[in-house]
Amino acid sequence: MNPETEYREGLEKIASCYKEIINLLGEDSSREGLLSTPMRVAKAMQIFTRGYSQDAHEVLRQALFKEKYNQMVIVKDIDFFSLCEHHLLPFYGKVHVAYIPNGYITGLSKIARVVDIFSHRLQVQERMTLQIKDCIDQTLKPMGVMVVIEAQHLCMQMRGVEKQNAITTTSDFSGAFNQAKTRQEFMNLLKRGD
Repeated sequence: MNPETEYREGLEKIASCYKEIINLLGEDSSREGLLSTPMRVAKAMQIFTRGYSQDAHEVLRQALFKEKYNQMVIVKDIDFFSLCEHHLLPFYGKVHVAYIPNGYITGLSKIARVVDIFSHRLQVQERMTLQIKDCIDQTLKPMGVMVVIEAQHLCMQMRGVEKQNAITTTSDFSGAFNQAKTRQEFMNLLKRGD
């Protein structure tokens, strides 16, 4: 499915709801500039939430390769955008993933695809961190996985406390990363090139 040209069931209903929201906000949804807005927003929301129709485990399984490599594999600075489930406002930033293979590796782009799938859902950063880690852990069965996410939240920048420069960092880890030395190695490698 191409999320830019093929849409899921319910598109017309979503557009109808946005038309009503526009009117409830005090605008005139029949005004020239707003005529197509409900459908544009409905299509955008389906793109922003396309992760619900994708299987992250299957993405990893499609590119699973037997390999004897057993040192840390890091994919860092994976850009992402997501929608905070509390206010439906974007949060965005970088995801850093490390895993230590245990007989199998996956295509590096598949790690970024896993991030895309979980970020294209209504989310909270904490759950997304856990979901990415669990998916890699359950599918690759590595010696360990660690995920770090650094993000800015528009719900915190545009409303409430309105703090534009606040960055939220979350992490989760398993296996070999339970050892402080291994976690520190990952964090040191993340800092290189900054």
